[in-house]
Amino acid sequence: MDEIINKVEKSGLITIDLEDFYPKEKRVLFDLKDYLYEGLVLKEKDFREKLSKLDWEIYKNTYVAIICSSDVIIPSWSYLLIASYLTGIAKLISFGTLEDLERDIYTEIIEKMDKETYQDKKIIIKGCSRKPVPQNAYLQLIQMLKPLASSLMFGEACSTVPIYKRKK
Repeated sequence: MDEIINKVEKSGLITIDLEDFYPKEKRVLFDLKDYLYEGLVLKEKDFREKLSKLDWEIYKNTYVAIICSSDVIIPSWSYLLIASYLTGIAKLISFGTLEDLERDIYTEIIEKMDKETYQDKKIIIKGCSRKPVPQNAYLQLIQMLKPLASSLMFGEACSTVPIYKRKK
């Protein structure tokens, strides 16, 4: 019987699946609207008091997006005050929606990737994922990889779309 040969494995291609990097930790939305007086205004003294009484440990090792879903003017320092409570507790703090948070999570992941691994390599960036990998993560990945890789492709090993090939 003939041996089955995995041509993709022998080709030296490296596949990057951003879904593999997806963190399992909980995502939480911290909404300032819950801390507004009559839902309209942020009163500094009341706000500080409410924050000081909050059990911040509920945010331990979570990813937190801070937002105000009410259409009111919120002073910038209020977001900073919340971030000061969350620092050292939350895994990552972001301003904006949960979608913005996913973007920031992947920005951090891509920045921490071992770039040497991809030097002069042929890389396939896997496209389909069941987890919410933000489109921006793929753009950031391309920016990181282009100066390193000899070629970049998108898709699956059986059907890729060429993105970049270094000229010799």
